Amino acid sequence: MKSYHLLLLTGLALLAPAARSADNPDYSVRGSGPELERNLPDGFRRINLGDAAPDFNLVGVDDKRYSLKDFAQHKYLLVVFLSNHCPYSHAAESRMVPWINRMKAKGLGVVAIQPNHPDAITVDELGFSKYSDSFDEMKLYAKENHFTFPYLYDGETQEVAKAYGALATPDLFIFDENRKLRYSGRFDDSRFEDPKTVSKHDAVNAFEDLVTTNTIKVPYARPMGCAVKWLTKLSKVAATKEASWPHEPITLDTIDAAGVAALAKNPTNKLRLINVWATWCAPCVAEFPELAKFSRRLKRRDFEVITISLDDPKDRGKALAFLQGQHAGMPERIKDTLKAEGRTTNNYLFTEANTDALVKGLDPAWPGPIPHSVLVAPGGEIIWRQNGQFDPVVLGRKILDKLGGFYPEE
Repeated sequence: MKSYHLLLLTGLALLAPAARSADNPDYSVRGSGPELERNLPDGFRRINLGDAAPDFNLVGVDDKRYSLKDFAQHKYLLVVFLSNHCPYSHAAESRMVPWINRMKAKGLGVVAIQPNHPDAITVDELGFSKYSDSFDEMKLYAKENHFTFPYLYDGETQEVAKAYGALATPDLFIFDENRKLRYSGRFDDSRFEDPKTVSKHDAVNAFEDLVTTNTIKVPYARPMGCAVKWLTKLSKVAATKEASWPHEPITLDTIDAAGVAALAKNPTNKLRLINVWATWCAPCVAEFPELAKFSRRLKRRDFEVITISLDDPKDRGKALAFLQGQHAGMPERIKDTLKAEGRTTNNYLFTEANTDALVKGLDPAWPGPIPHSVLVAPGGEIIWRQNGQFDPVVLGRKILDKLGGFYPEE
């Protein structure tokens, strides 16, 4: 699980300015140290306990615009920053959304705000989500997760996120009837989906205190989750897109029909995407960059892209050069798993003249033309197939349906 710990630590807002409380005696909500300031945009200010709720004017997934006045009928207001792509947010939402629905009877109004600009997200940050953080994908995400509250987009300017001082997704701000801040921070203390992993119900307890006694015992709990993807990150993301990414040297081994059949049996714990292609096939060439993106996007998951070229064996050099140009190497963490299978690569060149045995061994439902792709679950079951160029959005959803959108529990 070391790779998951690394992913979590690099994606979390671990330190945030905090109100003094029993849990956080050494932090001041106004004090953001130099380590934070280097990573926060101009105009960022985390609001303090007792501050008025900053107003906003943002569009929601229902294409209506919302501001504070649209929630005036509610005695209390929760402003929560969420995102489509973050597994920490996914886990919290699985508990938070049902709680929100119950608390409406106690006068709680809710507005969720998505602060990220989708262009500030690198492809390898999407390993736990079907969706990135674009406005159109917000609509799909809200519908799929049964949001019963407005879900607003702040990614174009991020002015609202800066005004509230949102550090992560999720990050919660609870206001009283005078719209003064009474609690901010995390929903609870677990990064996993299972409610049994929760030991501190921070926001739940704070709201209960507010409703029953108007005195919140712990008014702040450090927000934890995926750091807000600020627009200042755009240049770094662009540079990353231009650069190659760390992977094993790109190699191309020969394979026969029996070898392909062995791959299709998938005796591993990995989900396998097997793609049959050739340099002379225009649709194959057109879709190939998406294969490399999936490999990078899911490099920390139990997932592998395997390519099988139908180029003439005499054109091996041409096929290898194409793979190298596409950065079609395997992620470094897959290397050790290949040793157990007696493999050294994830790219193959089919050597037999007759493809009948290839079709039989890989996918008897394959009608013949290429490209042809199959998604093979552990144990060899084909859970998705596509003859012809695939839709990366459809394939991405199928993969994440199988792998899941939450951090794995230890």
